[in-house]
Amino acid sequence: MNRRPRVTVVQPYLHSYRVPFYECLHADLASRGVELILALGSPTGQIAHRSDACALADAVQLPQRALRLGPKQLLWRQLGELAHTSDVLVLQHMLHCTESYAPLLRSRLRKGPPVALWGQGKAYSYRPLPLAAAAKTAMTRLADWFFAYTEQGRRDVEGWGFPSDRITVVHNSTDTRAVMAAAERTTPVQLAVLNAQYGLTPGRTALFIGGLDAPKRIPFLLRAVDRIAAQLPGFRLLVAGDGVQRGLVEESRTAVWVGRASTEQKALLGSACEVMLMPGAVGLCAVDSFALGTPIVTTRWPFHGVEFGYLEHGGNALVVPTEDDGRYADAVVGLLRNRERLRRLQDGCRAAADSYSVEGMSGRFADGVERMLARSC
Repeated sequence: MNRRPRVTVVQPYLHSYRVPFYECLHADLASRGVELILALGSPTGQIAHRSDACALADAVQLPQRALRLGPKQLLWRQLGELAHTSDVLVLQHMLHCTESYAPLLRSRLRKGPPVALWGQGKAYSYRPLPLAAAAKTAMTRLADWFFAYTEQGRRDVEGWGFPSDRITVVHNSTDTRAVMAAAERTTPVQLAVLNAQYGLTPGRTALFIGGLDAPKRIPFLLRAVDRIAAQLPGFRLLVAGDGVQRGLVEESRTAVWVGRASTEQKALLGSACEVMLMPGAVGLCAVDSFALGTPIVTTRWPFHGVEFGYLEHGGNALVVPTEDDGRYADAVVGLLRNRERLRRLQDGCRAAADSYSVEGMSGRFADGVERMLARSC
């Protein structure tokens, strides 16, 4: 009997927020007669301190090695037989993930399965050196397919000369439908208990969800919330997440660390908050803000994730054009005092939430896999 076509997706590690996507993708591909293999490495460095790694039944744990090269770390994961028995390989679009190079070359020489790269497009969280940027462009051109997180990622890759008919835009998302359903189940009693537990004042509470490390600009955030509290007595920031800068949050007079939040907890926190404060890297917190109806207040910072493109200033978010924490704080205070403007942004979030879901993301990803398989036959 002929076996089902097999697609192997290699990830540095499994984020907890990715579990619903892979469960959905497994079902979507199975319904199309395709087997999904998820192969995982392990988190390293500051990422490991976020404590958001988890396991998934049937996932393959890959042997992994790390090599420090000056300030950079190179990672290599041993794909083993998966590099030869898969009909499609989906690898990370990251230069430091060195297990991608050999499969890309074998695919180019028609001595291995076709390879797709999955990622943001250009580097967003840092400014790459010219040589690194050129290497990433060359790496991209070796691929047979590209799965882009967003439309901006598509434009990036097309700008490097990659064929547009071999790009799939997945619209990167968290499980927004689960969060919205959990929010509907939140009761006034639960909200009253939360308010009493943390001493919250309705109308003067904000939320942060994400890693507590340098890309999120935690010191800037904490200075800003102290300034907000000076103007709005009773103001509090609920902080959900973990990382190497967690201690700064725990020492804050205004921020309250609540740990990592499950879907139900995230929905409850969102129900208690008016806005989400994210002066640093905006990534998938954008879709969390849509699902919760808590508009992001951020800054015009050069190192946002590609999902920053989901935000519409004045429509579903507030983008403050300043690098000064005092002016950022003033913008937040002004928004919390302008209830009509805040309501319009909250309505904009809820409208945007319908455009992003793991179900839609999975369906688009499965479509791209099918097109790859058809092209390789």
